Amino acid sequence: MGWVILLVFLGVFTVTALLLIATGSGASEKAKQALATLDSALAAGVPQSPDQIVDLRKNELLSAIPVMHRWLLKIELAPRLQRLLYQANLKWTAGGMLLISIAAGVFPGYVIHMATRSDMLSLLLGVLLGFVPLAFVIFRRNRRFAKFEEGLPEALDMMVSALRVGHSFSASMGLVTRECPDPVGSEFRICFDEQNYGLELKTAMENLIARVPLQDLRMVVTAILIQKESGGNLAEVLDKTASIIRQRFRLKRQVRVHTAQGRLTGWVLTALPIGLGFALYLVNPELMSVLWTRHIGVVLLYIAAGMMVVGGLIIRKIVNMDV
Repeated sequence: MGWVILLVFLGVFTVTALLLIATGSGASEKAKQALATLDSALAAGVPQSPDQIVDLRKNELLSAIPVMHRWLLKIELAPRLQRLLYQANLKWTAGGMLLISIAAGVFPGYVIHMATRSDMLSLLLGVLLGFVPLAFVIFRRNRRFAKFEEGLPEALDMMVSALRVGHSFSASMGLVTRECPDPVGSEFRICFDEQNYGLELKTAMENLIARVPLQDLRMVVTAILIQKESGGNLAEVLDKTASIIRQRFRLKRQVRVHTAQGRLTGWVLTALPIGLGFALYLVNPELMSVLWTRHIGVVLLYIAAGMMVVGGLIIRKIVNMDV
């Protein structure tokens, strides 16, 4: 029993250390690079050679470990993972995310293998637990997108008010960056800064869609770009777009109310076998231990897990409706 406690302690310590590395190293390294760039660009008293080049490009640190950083630069998965972390508003790096996923899968899988002596069960649970950090990132991303979608109509109303009193589109966007909370204000601020630094409006808007790939925002950007090319009353266009987004948002809430019973049924049917098995194990451990000590019991566990996953996906497909 002592070695199990030791392994659990080592696993928790490793995951905590990787979390600290992932959250702190990337930001500190970027800060050092930015300070070094500013010092080299603004140093007036230090003589510089005419061939010296100051790199002002955006260099994202994919990992605090140099070897992993160079390896992640060669694969296509790293930029997508880094963008996913940015959309979730997490200060992790792609390398730290991979290390956390590996640690979250290997250590619990090893403990489960030592306890059950089942290769297939430990491998399956290890893989599932390894995807838990990714599921957490996706959850944070979806919650941030939902908050952005909820605050978008108010930002459009603010832009409409600014346009109707005579402000330009750039000034109305600047008003949104100052008055709207995160994430609407922060994302529009990036778009506003890119436009002020000389980027075309179309490119800045496309970058905004790439950072926040929401259907409502695509509607807004499409309306703005079409108005810039063909002309017209931009305030009226944005006002009607905000009204459509509010109606769509209201319809989505009504759909969620009508499908709440189906979602609750799915959660209950998924959690009921697990809770019942745990309760039976507390009552009669010898009877329930047959499921993982004998071959037929392990096969039944695999079949039950597969049927639960398939049933949960079917219920999810039924209750999820695109609006």
